[in-house]
Amino acid sequence: MLKHNLRILLVEDHPFQLIALQILLNNHELYRLTPALNASEALAALERSPQPYDLLLCDQRLPDMEGIDLIELASHRKLIRHAVLLSGVEACHLLDLERLARERGIPLLGCLNKPLNTLELFRLISSGISDL
Repeated sequence: MLKHNLRILLVEDHPFQLIALQILLNNHELYRLTPALNASEALAALERSPQPYDLLLCDQRLPDMEGIDLIELASHRKLIRHAVLLSGVEACHLLDLERLARERGIPLLGCLNKPLNTLELFRLISSGISDL
């Protein structure tokens, strides 16, 4: 069961997809969202926050940094608790990113392919952040 008070940072460089993701989450009663169009905006939001974000929902291909690197940086600075990586790459590449995250100790709940499967997203979030 998802808790509706989750603080989520959304990082997506395509404005339309960012808005669609916000609407999707709002439709599931998740309203504590902070949008960012690139890693620089995301880092600024993370550093301004008085507490870590519960979830960083991040695109892999950002114009100024790879999503996995942003997640790793935010995690090492203790600015996030968990993350989900979104990408349009092939499934085998997603598995490589998940393996890399495990090796680096990154709190990645998993990688999801775009277009986003809503049920899979909420299953992943619910199973991974039951401690919040």
